[in-house]
Amino acid sequence: MAFKFAFIFLSPDGDPEKYKAIVSTPSVEAYIVSAKNYEEAGKVAKKLVEEEGIEAFELCGGFGHKGVVKIVEAVEGRVPVGAIRFDNHPKLDCKSGDEIF
Repeated sequence: MAFKFAFIFLSPDGDPEKYKAIVSTPSVEAYIVSAKNYEEAGKVAKKLVEEEGIEAFELCGGFGHKGVVKIVEAVEGRVPVGAIRFDNHPKLDCKSGDEIF
């Protein structure tokens, strides 16, 4: 059975129902999903664990430290959560998501 992980990225016009994809290989299924803020990302993460059996998350560089914590809390520590790190994300006017979301 393939390992399932999800990458959540932040975008002001993010819509997890509209902007998403699944990339599959024989051993890995990668779910790529957009969210417009931390709150929506938390809901998406919880839903992916409960409905799709996601086993781990990787979060985009727009998630600051507080954003990562929100996802860990949303999934209640049931799966590992990792993050790409930008203290000042180039697409977010060189700010952390913690300043914006």
